[in-house]
Amino acid sequence: MLELRELVKYYRAGEGELVRAVDGVTLEIAAGELLVLYGPSGSGKTTLVKMVAALLAPDSGSVIVDGREISALSEHDAASYRLYELGYVAQAFNLRAGGTVVENAASKLWLTKDVRRAERMVVPLLERLGLGERLGNLPSQLSMGERQRVTIARALSVDPKLVVADEPTGSLDTQRGEEVLELLRELCRERQIAVLLTTHDPKAAAFADKALELRDGRLGAYESEAGQAERGSRPSRASERAKPSAGSSGRDLQR
Repeated sequence: MLELRELVKYYRAGEGELVRAVDGVTLEIAAGELLVLYGPSGSGKTTLVKMVAALLAPDSGSVIVDGREISALSEHDAASYRLYELGYVAQAFNLRAGGTVVENAASKLWLTKDVRRAERMVVPLLERLGLGERLGNLPSQLSMGERQRVTIARALSVDPKLVVADEPTGSLDTQRGEEVLELLRELCRERQIAVLLTTHDPKAAAFADKALELRDGRLGAYESEAGQAERGSRPSRASERAKPSAGSSGRDLQR
C-alpha cells in the first residue's frame, strides 16, 4: 500500500552546511499493517511524514501509495489525495472549539457530502471509538484521550487507504496513550488500512506489526530499551581479551 524508495530530503543549515533530514529511506507497509517509526526529536520523522502527505517534495526518491507516485502530484491532485485517500492523526488535535464531537468528526466529509448526511455517517465510527454518549459535547468538555479519538474518527471518516499518525500519544498519559494505540491497531486490521505511526515513545512498538527506528535521517532496525540495556551491559570483545584467565597471574600478564 505504502512504499518509500530511497527517499532523500536535505536542507541547508548554518554556513551552507548540507543536512540530510531524511537520508535514503526505503520501507513498505501493506494494507492492514501498522508500522511504528521510532525516533527522537530531530531524527527526521516529521519531514518524512510531510513527504508521505504530499506536503513536501523529496529531493530524490519516491513515495508510492497504492501503486501511484505521490511525490509528483500537482498541488490540486495532492490536495485531493489528502482529502480522499489519506487519514492524518496529529499530536495537536486541531478541533474546532465551537463544534460538537459529531461536527468535528464529520468536517472532512462536509466538502463532498450534505452536512446532515456527513454527520450521520460518522456516528457509527464515533460509537465504535467509545464516544456514543459524547456526540453533542464540545472539545472543552472532553478528556485528552477523547479528543484524540475524535481526531481518529475524522481521519477515518473518508475510508482512507493510508493513515499517518504523527506522535498521536505525545500529549496523553500512559493509560490514554495505550488506549489510542490499541484502537489504531484494531481499526487498522478491521478496515485493512496501512498505518504509519511516528513516535518517540518506545512503548508504542509493542502495538506494531513492524517497528523501525529513524536516527539522523537514516532508517534502521528498532531496538527496545531492554535490548539496549542488555547490549550496554555486555563486555566488549576487547575487554574480554583483557581479562586474565582463571589460571593466570599478574606476572603472566606482565610478560
